[in-house]
Amino acid sequence: MKKVIIGMSGGVDSSVAAYVLKNQGYEVIGVTLSLYREDSATGAADDQRDALSVCKKLGIQHIVVDRRKLFEETVIKDFISSYENGLTPNPCVLCNKAVKFSQMIKIADEIGAEFVATGHYCNIDCINGVYTLTRPKDKNKDQTYMLYKLTQSELSRILMPLADYTKEEIRGIAKQIGLAVAERPDSQDICFVPDGDYVGFINRYTGKNYPEGEYVSLDGKVLGKHKGIINYTIGQRKGLRIALGKPAFVISKNAKENKVVISDDESLLFSDTVRLRDVNFISGELPKGDIRVKAKLRYRHNEAPAILSITGENEAVLVFDTPQRASAPGQSAVFYDGDILIGGGTIV
Repeated sequence: MKKVIIGMSGGVDSSVAAYVLKNQGYEVIGVTLSLYREDSATGAADDQRDALSVCKKLGIQHIVVDRRKLFEETVIKDFISSYENGLTPNPCVLCNKAVKFSQMIKIADEIGAEFVATGHYCNIDCINGVYTLTRPKDKNKDQTYMLYKLTQSELSRILMPLADYTKEEIRGIAKQIGLAVAERPDSQDICFVPDGDYVGFINRYTGKNYPEGEYVSLDGKVLGKHKGIINYTIGQRKGLRIALGKPAFVISKNAKENKVVISDDESLLFSDTVRLRDVNFISGELPKGDIRVKAKLRYRHNEAPAILSITGENEAVLVFDTPQRASAPGQSAVFYDGDILIGGGTIV
């Protein structure tokens, strides 16, 4: 019997994934990684309690592994540093690569498990010895965007058993087998900022008071005062608290000079060219020449046709057929061939 450890968050997806794997004949061990939670006295304990309850119900072992220090050093500090430097980070992409999967594979090796599993909605195939990540049956739950940093060696160890199910079907299975988490709501925000107030989190975590600075026009004219560089994202319109007599948008940020560039001309947010760094190709091989792709600049962004070109070591550029709105430095851009995830990179 092949042994698999599965990341148990206490949610319905990982719970049903564990059930599916057990039914497929695997020896399943539930692993909950203890990460950072501001409400750790309640929220994290609730997650662990739910995960333990599910594992008892399924008759599988459950262990908790403390990775709070690693998570803080790797994910939270990068998140804060990015905002302080005028970027818009994607902590989930970093966490999946640098914490969750790397640590789960390490734990699997320590306890002699061949595979690592999660409740992600993605499909892993192996075609002619090359592993691919493709979209799941439930396109509304597609999580390939968050996993573009995975490599061939990692994918060879990973199982994602929910690819052929819809979320509704997963909740139905959970109800059918009597899991108490069947109706547990999906998390909508960053795990360590459950209320969505990332500015409040940064202020509390750092204890800093980020200084006011200047709103400026594209030609450098001072238009007013902003309330601190971390409060703004590219494309933002609401919450600027400046009266120009017409709607204004954040066009760019200059963290070094503590300036936020705004304009009432929304067309300035659109560009057909997006440069990328830290590019990863799922296949492990660079494409030969320019290739046609469909790319998205944010998790909820509608993908659009583009040409992808390699411009240097781990660097690339996307040229879209039509200009795209608000490509934010620090965010991730990913690109597809049909339903197959080719790879992605960080927007420069």
